[in-house]
Amino acid sequence: MPGLRKEELAVLAGMSPDHYSRLEQGRQSTVSEDVVVALARALQLDDLERAHLHDLAAPASRRRRTGAEAPQRPDPGLLRLLDTLAHVPVLLLGRRSDVLARNGLLSSVLGTAMVPGSSFARWLFLDPAARTRITNWDDFAAPAVGALRHELGRRPDDRRLAALVEELRAADPDVARWWADQGVTFRTSVVKHVDHPEAGPLAFGIESVVAPLDPDQRLVVYTVEAGSPTARVLPLLASWDASGTAVVREP
Repeated sequence: MPGLRKEELAVLAGMSPDHYSRLEQGRQSTVSEDVVVALARALQLDDLERAHLHDLAAPASRRRRTGAEAPQRPDPGLLRLLDTLAHVPVLLLGRRSDVLARNGLLSSVLGTAMVPGSSFARWLFLDPAARTRITNWDDFAAPAVGALRHELGRRPDDRRLAALVEELRAADPDVARWWADQGVTFRTSVVKHVDHPEAGPLAFGIESVVAPLDPDQRLVVYTVEAGSPTARVLPLLASWDASGTAVVREP
């Protein structure tokens, strides 16, 4: 809780200040479930924040090892769903916000190739065009940082993910500031406003579908209201897609 001293937090959680200091400094090798629950209650954490705290408290023996993981392949079911949604922009993301697949309309709307194997997070934070294309960039980018923190809490041994976070923090003061806020998010529905150079202002509701057998893959769908100006202009944008390719995916 903002403004709460660690001595006060320790009392609220029913532990000694010295015990809490050991936890805060990483000098406590194991953390019991009761302690995690007490801290979550004292901090008034929501469900996602409590899950993140449990991830951080998990002993090393229970953490997922990611040193020699196999390359991700797009989930076939999500790809079929992507194929059926050619009338709206769709993006399939994997671990570390890596692009696994996308349709042509996604590239037309965002003005970037977004090729499979590239990083959506690097485009969002390191490409100046992203900030001009997404007119409410702050509203969309801040939760993206929280999502990276949430993923790193689940995958603390993922060196590539940790390196990505450090790269973004060093390159972008906004990422550094939001990271310091300690916030976590999980695929939050966010309204994205896009300024398209030819089609004008566009508005999308962003929704995610998670692979049932692989929670590290999510299909990001740019939804539109029926009959809205954005819905009316999307067929025109689709006709402008010079690639003529509905889906781009990993070979």
